[in-house]
Amino acid sequence: MSTEWEGVEVKKPLLVTGDHRASSIWVVVASTAIAVCGSFVFGISVGYSSPSQEGIMHDLHLSLAEYSVFGSILTIGAMLGAILSGAIADRVGRKCAMAISDVFCILGYLFIVFSKNFLWLYLGRLSIGCGIGLFSYVVPVYISEVTPKNLRGRFAAVNQLMICCGASLAYALGTFITWRTLAIIGVTPCLLQLVGLLVIPESPRWLAKIGHPGALEEALQKLRGKETDISEEAEEIKDFTEKIQHLPQSKIWDLFQKDYIHAVTVGVGLMVLQQFGGVNAICFYASEIFISAGFASGNMGMLAMVAVQVPMTTLGVLLLDKAGRRPLLMVSAAGTCLGCLLVGVSFLSKEHHWAKDLNVVLALAGILVFTGSFSLGMGGIPWVIMSEIFPIHMKGTAGSLVTLVSWLGSWIVSYAFNFLLLWSSYGTFFMFASICGLTVLFVARLVPETKGRTLEEIQASMNSTLAPVPSGINRIA
Repeated sequence: MSTEWEGVEVKKPLLVTGDHRASSIWVVVASTAIAVCGSFVFGISVGYSSPSQEGIMHDLHLSLAEYSVFGSILTIGAMLGAILSGAIADRVGRKCAMAISDVFCILGYLFIVFSKNFLWLYLGRLSIGCGIGLFSYVVPVYISEVTPKNLRGRFAAVNQLMICCGASLAYALGTFITWRTLAIIGVTPCLLQLVGLLVIPESPRWLAKIGHPGALEEALQKLRGKETDISEEAEEIKDFTEKIQHLPQSKIWDLFQKDYIHAVTVGVGLMVLQQFGGVNAICFYASEIFISAGFASGNMGMLAMVAVQVPMTTLGVLLLDKAGRRPLLMVSAAGTCLGCLLVGVSFLSKEHHWAKDLNVVLALAGILVFTGSFSLGMGGIPWVIMSEIFPIHMKGTAGSLVTLVSWLGSWIVSYAFNFLLLWSSYGTFFMFASICGLTVLFVARLVPETKGRTLEEIQASMNSTLAPVPSGINRIA
């Protein structure tokens, strides 16, 4: 390589000084900030039902069974949204898909605000579910497609951070404001996102997919900075997209062909292991777990969970592009395994009438270790990897499948958890610990490291029909 190329590093956006290049980061930051407004709505929606339960049941005279339907119907709506998410994002674009999600969520929250009976309440919750089901796919995909490779993981992980922040805010505000007021607050980030979507650029890779090379270059130039040379990155996106356009239009059964089975196994496998590792059981029933383990009240434990969750998620965001996806996933899964073991031992101790203080300490330590470890990696990284490993012509179909599996797993675990506790409280958590341990092996054997690689490089390396994309020294994707 001739010496005149030794300084080519300066072409990498966002890593150098200089007014035009340093300022280009703000376009990516703004685009990500607008996108994760959807993640914030997601978090508020998930956290809404817990603090609102007493007020809604009192004001609308609902039975516990009727309120349980209100809580669970969100997941049903999310599964419906997940089924359609890939097709919508591919047909109308990433920005428009987020706008559609906003409309679903706004309508849903307005139904709740003005509801006089359980019917409007259910319709509102179902509509919100459809919106967040679509958000859960399109937000990480959009972020991964607009950010440069050296920052992609960190920015995509902000999705999970904002979900945590939204849920924590809903839980905190719900303790002292009414459920109707809390629903109005849920509308606010939707409105902010709708306004922001008018000014941020569309995904360059989606524009390439639909055959708009001029719009692709314009969007990419905005994202990388006016003075940055985007020719190589734009050419790579165009070449890769043109190559996959010659492949047959994807169908759901095409995902299970040998060319895509590795990516599908990784994407679906991570979601299955994420959900069946017990996260929703611990999050939804943490208060009951603390009480069952011997706490006088579950409130202290819940506040401790919130205090751990947001800082650990933030730490994961900061480490993702430095440590890599695989190490963080394995450390995170090992930590969740330890957390489940501690909770299991707590219940075993209670059943055999060992020291009560030991039960309480083990339960608190186990849930905090699980929450912190999950927030570090297993909470957000599977979504980051999902947004990276599928080629653009398969991303809609594969993304819908992966998102549906995630929500279906969430519903199954949430529904079955109380029955599992009746079967064996400590056995349930030992089972979760086994699944978390299996996750470490799964990541070590099958999950590729995607840190520092362009989307095109990642996807070509996992698909035998696509020639590997050479890694140039001055690639800036």
